[in-house]
Order: sequence, then structure tokens, then C-alpha cells
Amino acid sequence: MLDIDLPDGIRLATRRDWRQLGDITAEAFAEDPFNLWIFGRTRALKPLFRIMARDIYLRSGFCHIASNGGATMWAMHDARQELSFLAMWQLIIAQRLHAEPGTMKRIMSVSKTMAAHHPKEPHAYLFTVGTRKAARGTGLGKGLINPVLAAADAKGLPVYLENTNPVNDGFYRSLGFERTGDFRVDGTAPVVTTMWRAAG
Repeated sequence: MLDIDLPDGIRLATRRDWRQLGDITAEAFAEDPFNLWIFGRTRALKPLFRIMARDIYLRSGFCHIASNGGATMWAMHDARQELSFLAMWQLIIAQRLHAEPGTMKRIMSVSKTMAAHHPKEPHAYLFTVGTRKAARGTGLGKGLINPVLAAADAKGLPVYLENTNPVNDGFYRSLGFERTGDFRVDGTAPVVTTMWRAAG
């Protein structure tokens, strides 16, 4: 595990924060082309990210939260990434209620494709970083990510992410990430860019 020194205003999220983590992330990804391709409707994002926070990243990874303005979800390269049987059924029900038909099939294809492209060597994995619309342009996104990057550097550990929105390319490059490749889940899906940051 990384030794992360968090600045004032940012804290380690606890299990009780799963709804807030999900809600902040859903707002941040409401205009993300890849997630809109998967789900078709923005209202499907909140139950997805709530479940991912509760059942994966707060259990097997670590999450940071900045008041109600921004949040991140992280995991180490060898953390468990699978949903439990109960959580999977909750996700299926939520997507049937809120998403377009075919969403679960797309989710399974995305999971398989991302796993195939995920690097095997040790690294820290940034699953999501997001801010509320009102907090955009304030530097909060970098403020949330930088403490983990510093901790990874201190441990000689690289960091990996998948960029699902081309408008964020410059943001990640400014933090030291470099593009390592692209992939599509199928011919209709937007391109996802894989990015890697070597330990500084």
C-alpha cells in the first residue's frame, strides 16, 4: 500500500461514503462519450458508480474525497476487481431500470476488453477522478491526484489509467501520463486511450 500524505480538504473515504463517491463521479462522467455509449442515459451512471465504489474500490482499493466537490477511486494492480454475485444482480436490476437495452452486454464486453489491455506489471491504477461541475477549473482534479502520484514516485511505482474522453488528454499529460495505445470495444464504441506514468 502507498504512504499517501493528503492535504487539507481531501480525506480518505470510508465505507459510509459510497453514495457520495458514486454521485460525484456520475456527475463528472455525465458527458463522457464512452460511458454514454455504454449506458445511453446519464441516470444509469449513479447506480453504477455507487456500486463500484461500495463493492470494489472501498473494499479492495482506496478512494479520496474533497468535501462534496471531487473524488477519486484507486486500486493497486493486484486488487480484486470483480463484483460479488449480489452486487452484480443489483447492477443488472439498476441498468434494466435506468439504462438502454443491451447495456449489460456492453458492460461485459468493456470489462473483458479493459482486462485484456490492463498492464500486468506492478502499478497504481486510477479508475476514476471527477469533480462536480461547480468545482471544475479550480485545480481540484490535480489536487486529488497529485498526492497519490507523489506516493507512487516515492515507492518507484508507475501509474496507469484509461482515458475515455479525449478532452482530458491534456490534463493527464500535464501530470506526466503518456499515451501507450488505443482500443475500441467494438466498431460502434468510442476510442479509449491507455495512459502510463513512469515513476518519477
